[in-house]
Amino acid sequence: MTHQENGYNAADIQVLEGLDAVRKRPSMYIGTTSSRGLHHLVYEIVDNSVDEAIAGYCDLIEVSLLKDNRVVVRDNGRGIPVDIHPKMGIPALEVIMTTLHSGGKFGDSGYTISGGLHGVGLSVVSALSAKLNIEVARDGNLHSQDYEKGKPVSSLRIIGPVDYTGTKVIFSPDPEIFEEIEISLEIIAQRLREISFLNKGIKVVLDDERSGQRREYYHTGGIKDYVAFLNKNREVLTPQIIHFETQREETVVEAAIQYNNSYSENIYSYANNIHTQEGGTHEVGFKTALTRVINDYAKRTGILKESEENLAGEDIREGMTAIIAVLVREPQFEGQTKTKLGNSHVRSIVENVVSEYLNDFLNENPAVAKKIVEKSLASRRAREAARKARELTRRKSALEISTLPGKLADCSEKDPALCELYIVEGDSAGGSAKQGRDRRYQAILPLRGKILNVEKSRLDRILSNEEIRALITAIGTGIGEDFDLSKARYHKILTMTDADVDGSHIKVLLLTFFYRFMKPLIENGYVYIGQPPLYRLSRSSEDYYFYREQEMQSFLTRQENKKFRMQRYKGLGEMNPEQLWDTTMNPERRTILRVTIDDAIRADQIFSDLMGERVEPRKEFIQENARLVVNLDI
Repeated sequence: MTHQENGYNAADIQVLEGLDAVRKRPSMYIGTTSSRGLHHLVYEIVDNSVDEAIAGYCDLIEVSLLKDNRVVVRDNGRGIPVDIHPKMGIPALEVIMTTLHSGGKFGDSGYTISGGLHGVGLSVVSALSAKLNIEVARDGNLHSQDYEKGKPVSSLRIIGPVDYTGTKVIFSPDPEIFEEIEISLEIIAQRLREISFLNKGIKVVLDDERSGQRREYYHTGGIKDYVAFLNKNREVLTPQIIHFETQREETVVEAAIQYNNSYSENIYSYANNIHTQEGGTHEVGFKTALTRVINDYAKRTGILKESEENLAGEDIREGMTAIIAVLVREPQFEGQTKTKLGNSHVRSIVENVVSEYLNDFLNENPAVAKKIVEKSLASRRAREAARKARELTRRKSALEISTLPGKLADCSEKDPALCELYIVEGDSAGGSAKQGRDRRYQAILPLRGKILNVEKSRLDRILSNEEIRALITAIGTGIGEDFDLSKARYHKILTMTDADVDGSHIKVLLLTFFYRFMKPLIENGYVYIGQPPLYRLSRSSEDYYFYREQEMQSFLTRQENKKFRMQRYKGLGEMNPEQLWDTTMNPERRTILRVTIDDAIRADQIFSDLMGERVEPRKEFIQENARLVVNLDI
């Protein structure tokens, strides 16, 4: 198809502002120059290809990760216009590559719906790449142009005739800009899989030349397949997936719902292929309709008596996995990370669509409807029991340290921003930590054994666990619906466990608990993992500590014929208080890792696989990640 036929050419490219500031302030355009910003470059190019797919002109997107940290993204869309821009006097491709907020997404031509969050796209990728080459197959010819750090270093040239269309971008992230330039296979794979689910019928290929891995994603069932994928390692309550898709006014609404027997809710919303992590009007409309329709059905059928209170939204959503996706002509993104949909009219559209289709489904499938209502009623009973249990964990006037089975050793500092809580495995390590700490700002909470696996338990049972109650009371925020970040008593919460299998298990149990019931602690950067050393080398009065065996071996090879005494630490209790302070608790010398959630869906899958009922997913996870293990204790 030629550009004359589909109405997308140089005249459709609008120019809003220049590109000069991008290299000076890259974080303004991609959020950060860390790993997240690096991967955002790939997303920006892929999003352009997705826009072509949404418009109906592309059904193949390929991403290749090359050995020299270059990335290739190609599609079989129409190809970027290469004719001369009427106002700028240069090829439209060059306008797009060198000018911020230029492209077919800002006017009435080109695209009616597009996915890119900020529309910065190729120009920002060009500005933040050491080198970039772009090839465009269009109008019967293959065109090519080279860029360095956002500047064209060659003119747009024709390489030769072709009988296909599409765009291919090869770029090298600039090491002057980014803290690291190695692209993660798993991070890119997650996004590409997501795109393939959200855009049914598009083939998405990921080729990693570094590892020799090639992955292909192709889903004809769209988000219905997505829900099945998310629930694949869970016991489903309703084998049938509730699914509907329709267009109202200029907004496309699609939803897929399936219940499982877990106690967590997993609702993921999207607007124009962007994962709206902070929710927004579409998610509000979905939840409102869901609560109303199921309550109406429960009362109409007598499962819920007229005299009984309505089911709460959280009761109805327990065990639910759902995807709600909308395509909006001009999406307005708000919130701290610009991932909250703000278009007010979308709420009523989604609410009406969900109400209509869900009501029909429940009436036509009474057996499934009954299971959903009964699970919601069980959730309400547990929530009432949990509320009573939760009241026991609240501080009445001050923290009741004497009642805590873990014997919290608090710090004297009262400003939470300066306070640290070490959650330590066992009384032995707890004793060393209490003696070795800086009492002014470091508090210690020893745990006796492993805490409850919250992935397999409802909230009422969780709150009856003494170790968890001690943890909740010490942190001070409450949990679940009572959670209040402003009441956090410590702004650094560090897990400190032994470097063995049990220690790793305790660490995952704690992180699962924080993720499921105190997620804002992770999202606001309050949760850390302490890294105790694995080895100590001693010689005369000198001690050297190492956190990885490779570090120690590298050190020894540099010491020629010097002899050292080596100690392998199996547990924190083997260190005396001074050693524990020097290696693991002293802010000037310690190594700690901040726990982040860059991808909530991936995190949910990992916790579900590792801590859920089924053994097979755990086995698969261990097999897939075994090659990444640095230290193994058997």
